Amino acid sequence: MRFLVVEDELDIRRPLVASLREAGFAVDEAESATEAHELAVNFPFDALMVDVGLPEGPLAGFSLVRQLRSEGHIVPVMFLTARDAVEDRITGLDAGGDDYMIKPFHLGEVQARLRALVRRGRAEIQSTRIWHDLEFDWTSRAVSRSGQRVALTAKEYSLLEVLASHPGRVFTREELIDRVWDGRFDAESNVVDTYVRNLRRKLGDDVVQTMRGVGYSFPAGE
Repeated sequence: MRFLVVEDELDIRRPLVASLREAGFAVDEAESATEAHELAVNFPFDALMVDVGLPEGPLAGFSLVRQLRSEGHIVPVMFLTARDAVEDRITGLDAGGDDYMIKPFHLGEVQARLRALVRRGRAEIQSTRIWHDLEFDWTSRAVSRSGQRVALTAKEYSLLEVLASHPGRVFTREELIDRVWDGRFDAESNVVDTYVRNLRRKLGDDVVQTMRGVGYSFPAGE
C-alpha cells in the first residue's frame, strides 16, 4: 500500500513516516497543500493523511481535500489535527474526509485506521493488478506468478509496490532508499541491488528493468 503524508511539522511527520515505512508501506511526503495536490493528482495513493493546518493557512487541509473531491478523486483521507472541537470534526468530514485523528496520536492506531480506510476504499475498486502472468493484490499484499503464490518479505513487497505503482518510471537508488528504507542507507549502499536480485530470483528477470547508471523500473504496458 502507498500513502501520502501531508504534514509541515517535521517532528510529527518524521516519526509517522518512519513507522509506516518500517511496517512495509510505501510513503510519500508533502509539506504544503500545493505540493500535496500535485502528488495526489499524479500518483495513485491508497490513502492520504492530511494535517488541517498547513503553510497556506490554518484550514488549508480542508480546502485541499475539498478541491480533490471536486476534481473527482476518491482516495480515502484521514485528517491529522490538534483541532478537537466537534464543529471541526464535522467540517473535516463534510469536506470529504473519511477519518479524523486528534494530535497527539498513537502510531499503531494510525496504522490500524489506515488499513481500515483502505479496506473500505478497496471494496469499491479492483485491488488486483495483473502484468502478463504476474498478479498482485494491493490490499492483501499477495503476489503470484503463473498462478503460483510467491512469498515476499515486507521490504521486497514495498520495493515492488513502489516500482509497479509507476510503470515505466525509472527510480534512482537514492529515491528507492528514501521511499523503502526511509533513507537509512547512503547512495553507495548495495541494498537496492540486493533486493532487486531477490525480486528477480523469486518473480523472474523481466519484473525489474535496469537503466544503467540511472536506476530501476517496472515494465510499462500490460
